[in-house]
Amino acid sequence: MSGNDYTSVMARKGEIMKRSVGIDYDKFESGGIAFDYERMMRETGYTLDEMRKIQREVHVGNTPLIELRNLTSLARKCAKRPGRGARIFIKDEAANPSGSFKVRRAATSVYHAKKLGFKGVISATSGNYGAAVASQAAMAGLKCIVVQECYDSRGLGQPEIIEKARKCEALGAEVVQLSVGPELFYKFLLLLEETGYFNASLYTPFGIAGIETLGYEIAEQFRERLGRDPDVVVCTNAGGGNLTGTARGLRKAMYRGSVVGASVNLAGLHMASDTQFNKKSFTTGHTGFGVPFAAWPDRSDVPRSAARPLRYMDRYVTVTQGAVFYMTEALASLEGLEKGPAGNTSLAAAFALSQEMPVDAIILVQETEYTGAGKHVQPQLSFAKSNGIEVFFGDPVDEKPGVNLILPSHPSLIKATEIDLDHIRASLIKTAVKNYGKTPDEADIAFLAEETRGNTEFVKGVIAQLDAETGLSGGKNAKA
Repeated sequence: MSGNDYTSVMARKGEIMKRSVGIDYDKFESGGIAFDYERMMRETGYTLDEMRKIQREVHVGNTPLIELRNLTSLARKCAKRPGRGARIFIKDEAANPSGSFKVRRAATSVYHAKKLGFKGVISATSGNYGAAVASQAAMAGLKCIVVQECYDSRGLGQPEIIEKARKCEALGAEVVQLSVGPELFYKFLLLLEETGYFNASLYTPFGIAGIETLGYEIAEQFRERLGRDPDVVVCTNAGGGNLTGTARGLRKAMYRGSVVGASVNLAGLHMASDTQFNKKSFTTGHTGFGVPFAAWPDRSDVPRSAARPLRYMDRYVTVTQGAVFYMTEALASLEGLEKGPAGNTSLAAAFALSQEMPVDAIILVQETEYTGAGKHVQPQLSFAKSNGIEVFFGDPVDEKPGVNLILPSHPSLIKATEIDLDHIRASLIKTAVKNYGKTPDEADIAFLAEETRGNTEFVKGVIAQLDAETGLSGGKNAKA
């Protein structure tokens, strides 16, 4: 082992990752842009039946399906056209150990770590997944370290992040709290190397395959209870694993409805900026993760991410911070259910989308999360004010992330804003060509068509545009 300075450690990241995950990613590579995604998922993951058995033994899954009758009634009152207002349901994943859907991915990862003989697991996360890994590690008798990006350079951390750290520690994990910036990944790599623990990454096939049980369970429960599937399933989108895993499970259940991603709009705020870190009121489920990870999944901590949301997303919408806080309060006061902000991001989107759909349609929010002292609305709003954010009631359309936070003065003002998926698809294709620096061959073009749920003509058109702009790798030179 060579030096532990930043440059030396980052130079060793490939070998560190390979040892700590136990996956030889090279066997799935083509030598170019393309790689065999389905083979990776098949050979390094677990079958759906195996995952369900693993999860049942650690009390994960079979969470309640709840109809939100009062919020549905409110959506119908706000709808601009008669006969609109789909029934709104939630899948109550807060009922899981650790209080979120993420324990589904943690259960499979920790099971695999123990099977391989690792003595402990490490995860890099803002918190919910760390709590999930800690919970499963405790059940498995393994050590657990959670590396958390927590503070800005002033030593100030958001109430929600501090709350998640307390949760991780309560479940037996050692929490390493770091300031925002590149030190997180550096420290994560160092700890993996020093401890020899398993990398319980959010983005391995184990983690993503673990969420497939959620999608399959949704279809089972709806068919048993209502004799039909939901028309729309809304997934909060950050790194893409939630949507990817849920959609894969739905597909295995032969679901034919629509999968919609939803993120909080934090446009203009840089997630790695020390000065902007505490200007946002959401630590996950926002566009600062959702858009860049959709446009380039392999920015994650493994060579090839198993979370690839563009393969599965039918629509992608954003909601405002104020709208999510409003829906959090509405869920509690109208339905008697107190849940954290991540699932309520999808709930805000579902409330708006419901008003576009007929009354006999069904829209599902596929996850909820636990709440706690730091996740409540008031501490988050107080923290925003202390960081110079103006908080007031008005029209959320005027909200400017990092400047103000506008609580809707009426629920009819809650909107879901469409993101242009073709723009993100084009960005993924251009990034792939630039990163690999070679003329895409037939296999690469077919892979990019699968990645973007497009067709080869769309891919070739984007490559040709890139060639015209930069001269890189070329559309006219790409092999047909």
